[in-house]
Amino acid sequence: SSSRTWTMAEKRAGGGVLVEVKRTRQDPSEAGAIVQSGPARTSGLQAPVMQLSGHAGEIFTARFSPKGNTIASSGFERSIFLWNTYGDCENFAVLAGHKGPVVQLEWSADGSELYSASTDKCCAVWDVETGGRVRQLRGHTSLVNSCAASRAGKPSLVSGSDDRTVKIWDTRRRHAALSVELAYQVTAVANNDLVDQFMSTGIDNVIKVWDFRNVEQPVYTMEGHTDTVTSLRLNQEGTALLSNAMDNTVRMWNVQPFASGARQLKVFVGAQHNFEKNLIKAAWSKDGRRVGCGSADRNVYVWNAMTREMMYCLPGHRGVVNEVDFHPTEPIVLSCSSDKKLYLGEIAP
Repeated sequence: SSSRTWTMAEKRAGGGVLVEVKRTRQDPSEAGAIVQSGPARTSGLQAPVMQLSGHAGEIFTARFSPKGNTIASSGFERSIFLWNTYGDCENFAVLAGHKGPVVQLEWSADGSELYSASTDKCCAVWDVETGGRVRQLRGHTSLVNSCAASRAGKPSLVSGSDDRTVKIWDTRRRHAALSVELAYQVTAVANNDLVDQFMSTGIDNVIKVWDFRNVEQPVYTMEGHTDTVTSLRLNQEGTALLSNAMDNTVRMWNVQPFASGARQLKVFVGAQHNFEKNLIKAAWSKDGRRVGCGSADRNVYVWNAMTREMMYCLPGHRGVVNEVDFHPTEPIVLSCSSDKKLYLGEIAP
């Protein structure tokens, strides 16, 4: 009978990438028989779960490219790794230049550039094709916790820092175009430039929504979290914002400009924070039907965005899961962890 045996094959060519390889054995006497073995596959991944190894330090951030064929990841060791999503998931490039850990990565809308935020007080712009650093964005005076790329395809980036500022950058220039002074350290930002707005949050637990054209005061604020907010992520349409916080809740907010009624829409529970106080990040699926989040309990959480029902609690990591991301076209969840590993896992479509 056709059976699948799993072997861990170390792929030296891929820079020490550890992957699970599927071997198929066929008994000649039953060559014509159709034997269903294992659950039906739902993605183009080589195996239902792929482990990507090669990082030498904690991984704080990992994201699929807009088309989904490439993964970018980075963390404590400062370099950004690029991986193939499919096949053996080779690590095909390493982008070096930051002098401190990288805490957030964002792709440009067309996938040609990567943006990074680092504890070295800088953001950087990278050319994905060449692997070279195009520009270093200097101006923050303390570690940068977050960056958010333009959704409209403009050369603009929003960054937030422990120096209590949010800075707006034209990524073609070295110095910030705009700087917003705040009362508290900024832990996360989001960029909704399709409607001329951006969001910031920090250790005051409040999410502020700003207009790019007038940064004297926020347009409005959203309260509900009772501890430091660690991530902000907009849905595909830019109509809803997902936040994760150290109060162990993930919350969904209505950020349509002229919304009436309460802006907090939903609260998702399950994902945890701990004494390490990592900036754990949440994500939307491209179609907005699911939300996911990393967790200090080493699991990946996925909820139904409409019903708030927990759909998956995925084990496997041996450290804090710092970020999750959903593939843009296939039912694949990406996770990165302080255990120095990335996992790709296919879920139900």
